[in-house]
Amino acid sequence: MSDFDPIEEVIEALQAGQMIVLVDERAVDVDGSELVGEGELMMIAELADPNSVHFLARHAGGPVYVAAETSHLEKLGLDAASAGATGPRGASYMVPVNARDVEGTGVSAHERALTIRRLADPESTPRDFVQPGHVTPIAAQSGGILRRAGHTEGSVDLARLATFSPPVAVLASILDDDGEVASTPYLLNFATRHGLKIATLRDLIAYRSRSEKLVNLEARARMPTRHGEFTTYAYRSLVDGSPYIALVMGEVDDGEPTLVRMHSCCVTGDALGSNLCDCGEQLQAAMAMIAAEGRGVIVYIQSHEGRGIGVLHKLKAYELQQEQGLDTIEANHALGLPADSRDYGIGAQVLQDLGLRELRLLTNNPRKRVGLDGYGLRVVEQVAIAADPNPHNIRYLRTKRDRMGHSTLLEEGDRSDAQSA
Repeated sequence: MSDFDPIEEVIEALQAGQMIVLVDERAVDVDGSELVGEGELMMIAELADPNSVHFLARHAGGPVYVAAETSHLEKLGLDAASAGATGPRGASYMVPVNARDVEGTGVSAHERALTIRRLADPESTPRDFVQPGHVTPIAAQSGGILRRAGHTEGSVDLARLATFSPPVAVLASILDDDGEVASTPYLLNFATRHGLKIATLRDLIAYRSRSEKLVNLEARARMPTRHGEFTTYAYRSLVDGSPYIALVMGEVDDGEPTLVRMHSCCVTGDALGSNLCDCGEQLQAAMAMIAAEGRGVIVYIQSHEGRGIGVLHKLKAYELQQEQGLDTIEANHALGLPADSRDYGIGAQVLQDLGLRELRLLTNNPRKRVGLDGYGLRVVEQVAIAADPNPHNIRYLRTKRDRMGHSTLLEEGDRSDAQSA
């Protein structure tokens, strides 16, 4: 029996005006290292009052945010905290605000509750707020938790599922008694102590994946390749319209664990043969491994170019690496971009539509495993892909290994420094 409450019960609690605890058991740092868990105390914004705001501040211990859809915050004329103002895992923060009719500084529980309710009011306009203030809005990505598996999107999804419109939530990070990020056991005890429902992002993802379909199959065709014949399935995301191409070999809907590669589009590596990365080699290796087994799937994700920053930004990052000596992560940050902004929710729906449930995931990246596990799929094995380093990508591969947790299979003095790079 699960320690967590069913999503249906959590939705009912929110509808009744109660707070809930929302847990990310799958939280992972940018470098790929796992955290012990992250939890947020959550409530519906339009129901905020001085007592609930005081409870959030006193018992959670961490920052308090108001989460809403980007379109709603744009309607209110709210500004991003700075250009490319995103947190380490892609959260988008706005400039803190006060409601214009707040009479004091805006910091009291009464005043913050008023500002929170104004942010959730469908009749509010930009004239109803002043900046800066003491309540920080945070923007949820379009598509919700199936687009980005974070507390921000999860809380807005829950507000929507609880039939509040606009769906706006209040979040407060829960810290333990030492002021550190609370572990999952602490969060379970916290919920019991305060009589609150508690749910995981994983369960919310599974709930939405079961109840909604966010991809549409547009075309199907045979594709002979140097590795044998695949069948291509062309999907379109109903979240943002982007294409997802599945290369399928053999019977993959028979319930057996299936070899799967989620491949991020890389024009420079896949099509142009660039030696600055190992993407093209990994794609061909994955196709060969699937052909050797006679069954498997590759999902080719165009929107993942450059770990989600796009080909133009990727080339700008290359320029910084070559002219200023930055590594791949530092170059992204210098451009005001996250190290990795990819998400796998829509790709997971492609796999589900193809009939897959259990995966043998072809990847050297632990974040991919975390990104898929929970979307109604189960990763039963992570299968490494070998790619030989060369003088041009050896530093890139070391950065992925040392700073992002990749198992890049670099051995023997990093292959003699990629043959004396």
